[in-house]
Amino acid sequence: MARYACDPAHSRGRRYPEEPAPTRSEFQRDRDRIVHSTAFRRLVYKTQVFLNHEGDLFRTRLTHSLEVAQLARSIARPLGLDEDLVEAIALAHDLGHTPFGHAGQDALNECMAAHGGFEHNFQSLRVVDRLEERYPLFDGLNLTFETREGILKHCSRRHAQALEQAEPGGVGARFLDGTQPALEAQLANLADEIAYNAHDIDDGVRSGLITLQQVRQVALFDESCATTLHEHPQLQGRRLLYEAIRRMLSAQVYDVIDATRAAIDAAAPASADDARRAPPLVCFSEGMAKRSAELKAFLLQNLYRHPQVQETTNQARQAVRELFEAYESRPAEMPSAFATRADPARAVSDYIAGMTDRFALREHERLTGRKLLAR
Repeated sequence: MARYACDPAHSRGRRYPEEPAPTRSEFQRDRDRIVHSTAFRRLVYKTQVFLNHEGDLFRTRLTHSLEVAQLARSIARPLGLDEDLVEAIALAHDLGHTPFGHAGQDALNECMAAHGGFEHNFQSLRVVDRLEERYPLFDGLNLTFETREGILKHCSRRHAQALEQAEPGGVGARFLDGTQPALEAQLANLADEIAYNAHDIDDGVRSGLITLQQVRQVALFDESCATTLHEHPQLQGRRLLYEAIRRMLSAQVYDVIDATRAAIDAAAPASADDARRAPPLVCFSEGMAKRSAELKAFLLQNLYRHPQVQETTNQARQAVRELFEAYESRPAEMPSAFATRADPARAVSDYIAGMTDRFALREHERLTGRKLLAR
């Protein structure tokens, strides 16, 4: 590994000390704990863009996380970063996501406005620090500092201050002192963006909400499509779409590797902590960053704000709001482990955030007698 990578042998450790494993590094153990967690399994029935029941081949939070992990490892190796750490962060980054994707998150944040709000990155940390119940001596998964640091991609100042009070110098500190996370965390963050831009094109075209010709309005995709057609003039349909996306992904991956190498060479960090004190180093080139932003803007306007997506989004928000109201007024409707907590609103939030799409819809129908988002 490179001198600026996180070394598992010199990890800042776990909140509860444990004996090292005989055959695995500390970051490998983190990855394995994440894969075996209940929250990870739930991701298979949590929305990415399209609700799970809308089609068997659309991405879910689970398949998205796997694609992020694959891309992140592919970039980590040539950069000399720790592949196990970047994979662990990628697999865990959405563990705290609500049912129904960002619609569920926004609705839950509104419901929790008077109780500190809801942030899915902060919730992912809660999952691995507190909510998983797998071990006899501690709550959560007891992951290393480095993995937890990467999971907490964003954090409000209010939550960062609470984290800092409970864990001085811990994972909340960088949001207060302006430093960066380790390079492995920066990489998992950028791999997330690359993955969802690519697979949302695929899912959007598969759904019929956008067309291949529409996506060709975006320079980044059109370049890949044009070179594909130059080499394979007869190609069309899904094969053309897949090959264009594959080439687009490759162009972004190689761009990140080259741009990040240049940034690292300029900053010359001698250690992982040096990299944390530098400006963000894992990056696109200026040109690729612009083209990636154009793609994101296209997807926002043409897919995420498509009337059909908006219709399901509105119903999803309604489902979450009404679930929150029902559980807040009748906590006994929740399992006793949630109903008896000292902080009732946060207990309701934790319970709803942990739901899959289909369980949330079943609960909504049970509690309200009405069906939303016909399954």
